[in-house]
Amino acid sequence: MTQRPSLFSPHQMGRFRLSHRVVLAPVTRCRAIDGIPLPAHVEYYTQRATDGGFLITEGTVISPTGAGFPRCPGIYTREQIDAWKKVVDAVHAKGSIIFCQLWHVGRASNQIYQPGGTAAPISSTDKPVSGRWKILMPDGKYGSYARPRRLATSEIPVIVQHYRQAALNAIEAGFDGVEIHGAHGYLIDQFLKDGINDRTDAYGGSLQNRCRFLVEVTRAVTSAVGPERVAVRISPAIDHLDAYDSDPLRLGLTVIEQLNALQRESGERLAYLHVTQPRYVAYGQTESGLQGSAEEENQMMRALREAYNGSFMCSGGFTRKLAVAAVEQGDADLVSLGRLFISNPDLVERFKLGAPLNRYVRATFYTADPVVGYTDYPFLGQQQQQQRSKL
Repeated sequence: MTQRPSLFSPHQMGRFRLSHRVVLAPVTRCRAIDGIPLPAHVEYYTQRATDGGFLITEGTVISPTGAGFPRCPGIYTREQIDAWKKVVDAVHAKGSIIFCQLWHVGRASNQIYQPGGTAAPISSTDKPVSGRWKILMPDGKYGSYARPRRLATSEIPVIVQHYRQAALNAIEAGFDGVEIHGAHGYLIDQFLKDGINDRTDAYGGSLQNRCRFLVEVTRAVTSAVGPERVAVRISPAIDHLDAYDSDPLRLGLTVIEQLNALQRESGERLAYLHVTQPRYVAYGQTESGLQGSAEEENQMMRALREAYNGSFMCSGGFTRKLAVAAVEQGDADLVSLGRLFISNPDLVERFKLGAPLNRYVRATFYTADPVVGYTDYPFLGQQQQQQRSKL
């Protein structure tokens, strides 16, 4: 009789053997200077590394046009590659696997983040993000997203090559693999969603056309570093940054159909598919992107899970109870957590023990401080020792 998996049982993720299924989700932290990770990044990631564990970095910009947050790291210069190598080496020393999330924000930017400080951000469209959304500026205040420039068809292969080169740079830095960020309203999602993509060329219109950019990026990256070192993240039901689609389930299934086809082409599976739950609520939002019952949302995720041939990871608002249930019920192989991992560097241990969790402080999510709200959350052992000393 086959034993049912649990959140703390091993999982074979392609070439990687994981000792448990609790994954550090990619969460933006805004602590890099000039796109270069600092010694604080080394501490932050190693604090959250466990033997046989799996970490995914914060969104890491693939080119100078890809930024849309203050102090985000990149992976396109020699200095960035060398700085990331220090992070990766320290994480590997603790026995953990680490992937670099490849990120281009597309239209979710402002001229101040673009080369020269004056250029319009690029996108599938020339429609800006609506005024209901605000962008965090370098001074810590909130401003407006800029009107983007629609990419010419002839420019798209150049962006595809930026993803390919970023993947090669990540492998040079020692990363075990890369996750292509195709979710949450950023560049790839701006091609996928019919609420944004209004193109009339080969990259717009039909679902297959809207998936073309993601497929080309994935093919370029897998050809460069190998399929088992590549993962894709999608969020078909999330309308973050106006990234809504008229048929999220059909979109998700079509993306999966395309990814399965790529896997058949190469004869190898991708590392995993990472899907954000419909219930996910982004920072600053009050509702999920998909309006429906919890059961309808679960049915959608199960349909995507059943359709994909490979390791399936989900994220979005998970508690310990929900994460345990997702794995035990077969809804996911892996569960990634962001905010709980921010405030609990030893989240895996706390989950195993059912121990109390530190509360996260939203006000410190995106500050520049390399310690406060970043590396100063206490470990369980420290808290227990402090309690004993008070007796």
